[in-house]
Amino acid sequence: MRFYKVLLPIGMAAAAWLSACDSTPRERQEAVKEELHELDTLARKGTRKLAHLGKATARYHKSNTERRAHPLDPRQEIAMENQLMGPYSGQLDNLTPADLPAAYAQLIRATRAQREGWNDRDWDYARAVYKRLNDQVKQIRMDLPARDEVRIRARQAEFVALQAGHTAKGLEEATREEAGQ
Repeated sequence: MRFYKVLLPIGMAAAAWLSACDSTPRERQEAVKEELHELDTLARKGTRKLAHLGKATARYHKSNTERRAHPLDPRQEIAMENQLMGPYSGQLDNLTPADLPAAYAQLIRATRAQREGWNDRDWDYARAVYKRLNDQVKQIRMDLPARDEVRIRARQAEFVALQAGHTAKGLEEATREEAGQ
C-alpha cells in the first residue's frame, strides 16, 4: 500500500474540518466518521495485501531452500561454465590478473544473452560459475591493478543485479499466484 493512500483520507478529513467552519458539530462529527470508515477500509485492504505478500514470500523462500538443498550436478555445472565462460571455460582456477577483467566481461555478456530462458535451477548453476570466478579473484587480488579491480567489481554488481531481477520476478509471480487463490 502506498503511503499517500493512507495520508489522503486524513488530509481530506483535516481539510473538511477546517473548511467546515459554518457546519454544526453533528455535521463535522458525521464527516469525520465517514473519513475514518474510509481509512479503516484502506487499512483492512492493506493488511490483507501484506498477508498475501507474506505467504507468497514464505512459499517462494521455502521452494528455493528445498531446491538448493539438492547438490548441483557436476556435468550440468561444466555445461553452464561452457555456456557462460566461452574461451575461459575450464580455466577458471588458472586465470591471471590480466585475464580476469575479460573473463568477467564474458560472464556478463553471456548472462545477459541467456538469462531470459533460465529457471531457478539454471541460476543456481550460473551462481556456481560466478562463485568459482570470484574465488579466483580472491586468490590473486593482491596482484590486480586497481583499474581492473574496479571493472571487476562493476561486473560483479551487474551479475548480482541480474540475479536480483530474476528473484524479483519470481516473487512477483508467487504473489500473483497467492492473490489468485
